[in-house]
Amino acid sequence: MHTNISIRKLEKKEDLRLIQTLEREVWNGDPIPTHQTFTVAKNGGLLLGAFYGDKLVGFSYGFPGFANGKSYLCSHMLGIHPDYQLKGIGKWLKDEQRKRAQEIGYDLITWTFDPLESRNAYLNLSKLYAISDTYLENYYGEMEDGLNKGLPSDRLQIEWWFLSERVERKWMPQISKYVRPFAVGQSENGNPTIEVEPRETHLNRVGIEVPVPTHFQMLKKNEPELALDWRMKIRTIFQTLFSAGYAVVGLRKTDEEVQYYQFVKRSTIPLN
Repeated sequence: MHTNISIRKLEKKEDLRLIQTLEREVWNGDPIPTHQTFTVAKNGGLLLGAFYGDKLVGFSYGFPGFANGKSYLCSHMLGIHPDYQLKGIGKWLKDEQRKRAQEIGYDLITWTFDPLESRNAYLNLSKLYAISDTYLENYYGEMEDGLNKGLPSDRLQIEWWFLSERVERKWMPQISKYVRPFAVGQSENGNPTIEVEPRETHLNRVGIEVPVPTHFQMLKKNEPELALDWRMKIRTIFQTLFSAGYAVVGLRKTDEEVQYYQFVKRSTIPLN
């Protein structure tokens, strides 16, 4: 697939209008105004497009961020046309973003994603080797697009220290067995459930695994009340672990109805 895909920077106004069309196809919402994306492209931001021939099939949109004396690239959007998803284009865009961000002078890229979207988690943590220890409650408020409507817009904030040993050497903790203190059950409709009360004390463990649904959008459609239950319980669990000094470093894929986030102490991760 990659032999037919090319990636380049998007700076011209006609390119930015292509982004608007793709935004509508991906999220079915109002696109970003081109005067904003054009200004970002000219002032330290980075917009990249993946093309299949002349057709824009994926894009990333990032703008400069600054906090606590540190500049970084805030990667606000990554969108892939529905017909071209699950083909590795997202990772290819992120790898190109990393390369060009370094050329500009950045060493950190941040973005957010829904912690209940396990496919995104796998890309961000287990393929790009980013981390997260920041949970954002209802970050965007009420959202009306198809993916987010009906639930608080909770997000994990990703840190991608792309010059670190964690990323460059694809570092993962050498833990033979993770503790799994949160019980998984099944609803009357056959969807996975989670029990927040841990079966054992876990805040002093080397590694902890936390389940999330494999097919959250399907669960949300079939059992919206259960989807909200997952949202609130995962919020509690992640905030508790982050407050205790943990960070999430991976998503372990399974053939089951749940996937497992992997947590270790942030102080053990080589981010320099």
